[in-house]
Amino acid sequence: MAGSRRKERKTEKKMMREKNKKVRGNQDEAEKSRTLSPAEERRLQAFEALSGSMVGQGFRRVELTVSIVKANVFAVVLLIPLLLGGIGLFLLKNREMRGFSGGLGMILFTVALFALIVVHELIHGLSWAIFAEHHWKDIEFGFMKQYLTPYCTCCVPLSKGQYVFGALMPLIVLGILPMLAGILTGSFSVLLMGIIMADAAAGDILIVWKILRYRSGAENIVYMDHPTQAGGVIFEK
Repeated sequence: MAGSRRKERKTEKKMMREKNKKVRGNQDEAEKSRTLSPAEERRLQAFEALSGSMVGQGFRRVELTVSIVKANVFAVVLLIPLLLGGIGLFLLKNREMRGFSGGLGMILFTVALFALIVVHELIHGLSWAIFAEHHWKDIEFGFMKQYLTPYCTCCVPLSKGQYVFGALMPLIVLGILPMLAGILTGSFSVLLMGIIMADAAAGDILIVWKILRYRSGAENIVYMDHPTQAGGVIFEK
């Protein structure tokens, strides 16, 4: 009887995993089949033309993209350790909390958050533009209406280090550094701003993790930002 119950539980777990896998697959397909803007259509066509040329030269195409839904779920999970760790370190260093000064302070804080979302994408662009062949001309911005998500994309190939550098810079500049500044200066509002902006980089963290854990024995590897999805594409041979 006990063995039968264990077998039933295993079957139920397997069915649940298959169901979740199917749901994730449907979400990924929905993102890939979303209506593209004219600019996105143009970028995708240019990217596919370049991809065809690379494959024709003997390169293998490997997609390392991340689902927007998965990135949002990860952001919710990531927020917990960010809050616990950030506030914990703050309380160890500071006896008092200096934060918002009334309703006006809350309004200014909220406005600053929305402004920093734009700055987040600008930092991506500036960081990649340093290495791009035509610098700022190779950087473009967009907005996914379905997910209320702004984005930045680099339209030319980069090295692994260059791609990772540009992907992580907003996390460092808008997340980690303000968190440290808030802890050291005793400003809780600056700490909270850093925590929120670090959490906003959850998708970037997932993309970089996916790139760094990918192992390839190829001698020639080129990294490109995907023109319409979150993440990158590797061409290797």
